[in-house]
Amino acid sequence: MARSGIGSANLLAELGADVVVTDMKRKDELGNFIQELNPSVRLVLGSHPEDIFVNADMVILSPGVPSDMPQVLRAQGMGIPVLGEFELAYQLATYGSGNPHILPLIREGHGGFLAVTGTNGKSTTTALLDCMIRKGGFQTVLGGNIGNALTGEMLGRVRHQQPVDYIVAEISSFQLETIRDFKPRGAAIMNITPDHLDRYHAMDAYTDAKARIFENQGEGDFLILNHDDPETMNLSRKKLTGERASMPGVHFFSRREKVDGLYTRDGVVYCNFQNRGPDTQNGELIMADEIRIKGVHNLENAMAASAMALLAGCSVKAIQDSLREFPGLEHRLEFVRELQGVQYFNDSKGTNIGAVVKSLESFSVPVVLIAGGRDKSGDFSQLRELVRTRLKALVLIGEAKEKIKRALGDLTDTIMADDLEKAVEISRRKAAPGDVVLLSPACASFDMFAHFEDRGQQFKKIVMGIK
Repeated sequence: MARSGIGSANLLAELGADVVVTDMKRKDELGNFIQELNPSVRLVLGSHPEDIFVNADMVILSPGVPSDMPQVLRAQGMGIPVLGEFELAYQLATYGSGNPHILPLIREGHGGFLAVTGTNGKSTTTALLDCMIRKGGFQTVLGGNIGNALTGEMLGRVRHQQPVDYIVAEISSFQLETIRDFKPRGAAIMNITPDHLDRYHAMDAYTDAKARIFENQGEGDFLILNHDDPETMNLSRKKLTGERASMPGVHFFSRREKVDGLYTRDGVVYCNFQNRGPDTQNGELIMADEIRIKGVHNLENAMAASAMALLAGCSVKAIQDSLREFPGLEHRLEFVRELQGVQYFNDSKGTNIGAVVKSLESFSVPVVLIAGGRDKSGDFSQLRELVRTRLKALVLIGEAKEKIKRALGDLTDTIMADDLEKAVEISRRKAAPGDVVLLSPACASFDMFAHFEDRGQQFKKIVMGIK
């Protein structure tokens, strides 16, 4: 019953449904979540009684709940619809609730859903895309895996009958597992690198989940893919075949090659859309160094967002203005402060190895890296070359520190720390003027913190408290 559970329950209750929430946690473990629920919602805590599932008209799963729970499978076996929170949001926004007095949230004949997935970069891309769409004069709702449940963000607009042009959403592999009809007008896959292998156990299962973002797309829809990412391209070749009844328009972004879509060459971002009609503006879009968010990964994020915004009908000026103004997101390679010539960066959202790769590639100066937390079955040896060439020191915390030390400790000065405060203290001693101290954990936060935001906020508080 976290953000997605509360969003679903409150939205359904607003529409007149009889809602029961079940959660394995006790009342004292749920903190303020209970206070946020609509008073009509009934609570069953400490268990998931099967009779509640089999007597329901519909079962809604929060993203972290496995869809193979026995109670869920029993309900499915009885023909009861089982939807994820994201699919619920899609159906209510697109089709409406069945209540003739409450219209679908998306204006008839307008844009629809713009959805972004991938292992890394999806939150920044989604937020930047929303900025572009709004600056282009469209009304939007922003939500999903970006940190605010989409159902929760929809509630106020549904209550006050305020329709929108586009719903801009970040969608995770967990959310994609439980879609059914979800059909975005535009979709993007940023990249696919190993992640959540504690849940999927094999890369094929993880990539198949990501591919569901374009499963129902067809003619008139568009799909943006990272041409430089091997897993994404392999996935597209496997899934976008002639066997499909209808295909979306497929375009790309690339830092390396001229592609159908957006690409960079000699420090310039170019548009090169083919077969998109006379209204598509091709040619130079912006100088790369004019883009406010820095780093190679953010260049990719900027190109993906720009491609989607252009195809969604935004003006070039709205996109250029957004690229020059958008400051980036908290906990995503966020600059914290400079102290005695050392720059401190908070990349607490770097919860997998691919994210750490992107972050380290963004620096050309020596880095003291703080890493560790709860392992997600990651292969830390993939960081060996970057650790050898980029790191001045490696400071490790959390449950995974011994595993990381075994994989990387022979390559650089490696120190174990009991907690984040000690890790910052050690990092400060190791860094010299001109160096960077980077928190980019490559792990989940749940061994020591409530979530990655909590970890990032504590890091910033510690760093800002240094005298």
